Amino acid sequence: MAIGANEAIRVNAQPTDGFFVAKQLAEVVKNGGYDLVIAGRESLDYNGGMVPGMLAGLLGYNFVNSCIELKVDGTNATAAREIDGGKETVATSLPLIIGGQKGLVEEKDLRIPNMRGIMTARTKALTIVEPVSAESNTKAVKFEKPAPKSAVKLFSADDIDGLVNALHNEAKVI
Repeated sequence: MAIGANEAIRVNAQPTDGFFVAKQLAEVVKNGGYDLVIAGRESLDYNGGMVPGMLAGLLGYNFVNSCIELKVDGTNATAAREIDGGKETVATSLPLIIGGQKGLVEEKDLRIPNMRGIMTARTKALTIVEPVSAESNTKAVKFEKPAPKSAVKLFSADDIDGLVNALHNEAKVI
């Protein structure tokens, strides 16, 4: 709200998984009658990137992921999204949920809250809603840290023969 929003809604819940988050947001979107939801690519769904798609599925809305450009004209929308090796432009209609990513907002349009914005945000409407019941559909089965990196072997700039020997006999890459 410190960078321009007039009001905000907060669901009074502790998220357990992406489905729980999507279920809570679906209830907010239904009750608010929103026809365009812009979500981030990675978010508080444990960076799974699955909440926007699940939200669209729960609501029956159209969905575009990896969106880098959006134009809305009445009830029609044109969205561009990144794909391997290029950009795809799709046309769809509202209601729509997009999973945005870098490029959706130009860097020159990004705002950093200033002191005046922070102070006025305190007087803006914050609606707190209670969560709806939702089962947790996932659970952590296992968590592993990445394997530690192996030791580094350094060679002096003058020891080209030692480097070549190590690459050939020890690393077996040449």
